[in-house]
Amino acid sequence: MSARMKNPAMVLPDATKGIQHLFRAMYAGGVPQHTMELVHLRVSQINGCSACVYGGIDSAKKAGETDERLHQVAAWREATCFTDAERAALALAESATRIADRSGKAVPDEIWDEAADHYTEEQLAAVILMVATTNFFNRLNTTVEEPAGATWS
Repeated sequence: MSARMKNPAMVLPDATKGIQHLFRAMYAGGVPQHTMELVHLRVSQINGCSACVYGGIDSAKKAGETDERLHQVAAWREATCFTDAERAALALAESATRIADRSGKAVPDEIWDEAADHYTEEQLAAVILMVATTNFFNRLNTTVEEPAGATWS
């Protein structure tokens, strides 16, 4: 399968510059890289973005993630291999991604409070930006039908 068009972020080069700045800021936020990669992967799984799931697994492995943990991200609630902090980040990621699936607050207080117990404000900002940026990429990639394993060019 080939994409309908080049990725929009590549068509408009100034967008790529902004995205690069976002990534630098997110990864400087003090959250372990493997946690950020788990968040990215889970959001991409929820959104059904094969390109980001593929890329997320590759990035997570480069950050030292194991196959065992990666295979369990989709069922993280039942898996025993994630820390309480990782679970809090994954719960926040799911809630902030599935905002149309509930009435009331997009992120319930109990999910927010659990994340805030494990992360500083700067770290929370990094996780939230990862969730938002991943959702952004998922929408770009699924709209143009970016295939898994494709490289931007």
